Amino acid sequence: MDHFDSDGVDIAYLDTGGGDDGKLPVLLIHGFASNVATNWVNTGWVTFLTKAGYRVIAFDNRGHGESQKLYELVDYGAPLMAEDARRLLDYLGVARAHVIGYSMGARIAAFLSLSHPDRVARVVFGGLGINMVRGMAGTGPIARALEAPSIDDVTNPTARTFRVFAEQTKSDLKALAACIRSSRAPISAEMAGEIAAPVLVAVGDTDVIGGSAEDLAKLIPGARAFAILGKDHNRAVGDRSFKAEALAFFESSTT
Repeated sequence: MDHFDSDGVDIAYLDTGGGDDGKLPVLLIHGFASNVATNWVNTGWVTFLTKAGYRVIAFDNRGHGESQKLYELVDYGAPLMAEDARRLLDYLGVARAHVIGYSMGARIAAFLSLSHPDRVARVVFGGLGINMVRGMAGTGPIARALEAPSIDDVTNPTARTFRVFAEQTKSDLKALAACIRSSRAPISAEMAGEIAAPVLVAVGDTDVIGGSAEDLAKLIPGARAFAILGKDHNRAVGDRSFKAEALAFFESSTT
């Protein structure tokens, strides 16, 4: 992983694949408590996209992976983290890219699309459907689970799942608690309708965290929904049908 300075925050990133002529780079934005390796490398996404002729750019969100750990609520939030993505494109001299965001990364990708529409060619919202608009309930229990002295102290089943995943990814639990406690700028139905880039919403059909792909797609002009069959939130990300659908979506246009 290389590093760059995003307005005073050290951000680790991966930039690989030469990219065939006529194909825009693909920017990958991972989910909460994950990182580039877990979300994109180990699931085969980076290899899949580079073999298809794409330059792949991915970064560890602030507070995650090899990027700088921050502990104040004001240091987080999807709009701010979207600016890290934009600054990385600036740093690498990339004027325009396709974007795939998963879960929290999909929310970040939405704000990137809204704030900098000229930088986003096509965008995939993975693992986050209508709950992008409805918001995520239960962030308090998840934060408390991350702050608990031991996982044995966590009794809430959903919160425990997040703690288990955070420990598996060897994350900084204090930084993650600050991230999830941070003010979550809402995306309203009206805002979703203002996303100008072509959109693919891909969510596992048993994913209760992300919510319905079809319901979100209905709010975004021209958006398509794709159900990742038989997959929940954690198992959908590396699904072969998801990869194939995203690739077909990018290759349906050269712009």
